[in-house]
Amino acid sequence: MLLCLIAFSSAQANDSPSGASAKPGLHTSASAPDSLVAKTALLAALERIERSGSSRAPENDLALLALLAQVAPGSAEHVEVLALRGSLNADQADKKPLLERLIKELEAWPNPAQRGAARLAAAHLRAKLLLRQGQPALAIKSLEMVDSVADNEASLTLRLRSLGLLASLLSDAGEVDAGINTSVMALRLAEQSGAVWRRANALVSLSFSYMRAQQLERAKQLIAEAQQLALLDPDPMSLSRVYNVRGMVYSELGDAGTAGQAMQLALDYARQTGNPVTLALALGNAADSQLRKSDFLRARQLSEEALVLALATHDLNSETLARQNIGMAKIGLRQIAEGKREVIAAIGVDEAQGQFAQASDGWLELAKQLERFGDQLGAVQAYHHYRKLNDQVLREDSRRAVLEAQARFDNERQAKEIEALNQGNQLKAEQVRAGDLRLRLWAALGGCVLLSGLLMWLAYQRIGKTNQALALSNESLKRQGERDPLTGLANRRHFQAAIKRLADKGRFSGTVFLIDIDHFKRVNDSRGHAAGDAVLVEVARRLRLILRDEDMVVRWGGEEFLIVVDGRDADAARVLAQRLLDNIAQPPVPCAGGDIAVTASLGFASFPLAPHDVALSWERAIDLVDTVMYMAKAHGRNRAYGIKAMQASDAAGVAELSARIEAAWHEGTVELLALLGASALVREEEEA
Repeated sequence: MLLCLIAFSSAQANDSPSGASAKPGLHTSASAPDSLVAKTALLAALERIERSGSSRAPENDLALLALLAQVAPGSAEHVEVLALRGSLNADQADKKPLLERLIKELEAWPNPAQRGAARLAAAHLRAKLLLRQGQPALAIKSLEMVDSVADNEASLTLRLRSLGLLASLLSDAGEVDAGINTSVMALRLAEQSGAVWRRANALVSLSFSYMRAQQLERAKQLIAEAQQLALLDPDPMSLSRVYNVRGMVYSELGDAGTAGQAMQLALDYARQTGNPVTLALALGNAADSQLRKSDFLRARQLSEEALVLALATHDLNSETLARQNIGMAKIGLRQIAEGKREVIAAIGVDEAQGQFAQASDGWLELAKQLERFGDQLGAVQAYHHYRKLNDQVLREDSRRAVLEAQARFDNERQAKEIEALNQGNQLKAEQVRAGDLRLRLWAALGGCVLLSGLLMWLAYQRIGKTNQALALSNESLKRQGERDPLTGLANRRHFQAAIKRLADKGRFSGTVFLIDIDHFKRVNDSRGHAAGDAVLVEVARRLRLILRDEDMVVRWGGEEFLIVVDGRDADAARVLAQRLLDNIAQPPVPCAGGDIAVTASLGFASFPLAPHDVALSWERAIDLVDTVMYMAKAHGRNRAYGIKAMQASDAAGVAELSARIEAAWHEGTVELLALLGASALVREEEEA
């Protein structure tokens, strides 16, 4: 046991929150040097206990109770021991009364010198308790106070523990930018600690945050660093975390082999920890890996084992994951209706908890699974839910922070250039003013009026040219800031400024096309990101060739492009949609290593909507076009669906029909245009 690291009273420790003892503690009986040694030993003991985590919960709890008898009441060490005891017991369902008691004691801490540390410790424990109760949003609010605690008010370990949990919660909630920033702060603290295992865990957290932000190459690099560090000083808990996130990252990258190996290692190490919470999570992720390999029977077996553990420990997150994987496995085993109900119910729990990133992932996986096994209507509905929730997850500020990070960097650089130009302009103006004064002096002294006037005219000519150059530079920099740096198309920033012309008082008028390149992730996975970039650049070039100068074409994000045309002629929209399908697909995109065949799925509609001229905001218009674009994907890709008419009299009616658009199409309350790309048309003719 870890108790041998420091001397302590042999009296039996009680289970009071403070572990008070009548025996003298380290603070009363030791000289200053001895006290320093004892404090160092105490901190070493706490670190060893924290590192083993809840895998040795009963033994560690006894060790912490004994340590409580050794510390001065109200001291910093007292806070540390209580905080760690609460943290390690938070995973156990029967320890809720203990946690509530510890939180109450820490919040009412009597020593002003340690009050900041005690408040932070209480906030961390409350967040863990709220998380177990399925309230992650409230858990985030509890931890937000970490910024108000000064560095000298709380120990590095207390701040690091709080930041690590907060980063994970923010990433799960879809606050990707905040999750990354918080993870970076945690990593800096971990590096200050000098502990290899803390650095490894912080890198795991940062990798997870980048994965949530879909910055997969960065996530891959960070998890490799974490793996190297964890292997330098290995323990089952850290290695289970490393391989768990490594499996997630490589799964997102499409490398099923590496992901499967990592998930199996994570599961093996999780079994070694003896921690049911860690094991349930590892089982859930291993099941997900089996789903991707289409081993649905094995996925169901792993998920059911995880569900037993999750129910026993009252771990709602692992329970939700297990139920979702069981449902996905059932769909793969052709129990489609039952499996779909279970998955939707599990996603509903995630949404109710505020776990929007996880819920968004769940809808996307469900859509792909239903599409694969023939439930096209269910797939379209799931895609629609995914798109709506994904917009909530990646809000505009997060999109700018993640998807347009390069553009933001460029803007900062441009701002500096503008500032430099302004400074140069001010300098020239001062020079002109100084010259003006000198000329006045010359005129007064020598009466050289003609000469001074000529010189002043020349000086003002120069400053005029400088101002003109500055204006042109500012305009050029503004244009650059509204362009996607890869394709040269307009970006979202430009779109939001320009759309006001077509959306007077919230009533959008025009025709919208939304294009998604088919199987783009496969291109990145199989040919590399350079090939993917080449495809995007070439598709952008082809779109510009087809469209008029006055048409707006926007890099909407990732592999999506948005086109807005001023006008609502239905026949013209159909013709343009067909041209877009055909020209994107032909010819294949030339690339090093061989040409790449490219197709796209497309949705389009003209607004206000026929036949009742229902006006929508531009956001609702794009959302509606997005719905039919995903119908095109669900029905085989390389095709387009356009909305010709909707039997709705207002925006609410449009929303109701769009939520069940395929059924409404078959009923006749929605009239759609269906177009096929050239290769899809040939394939259908051959099948016919």
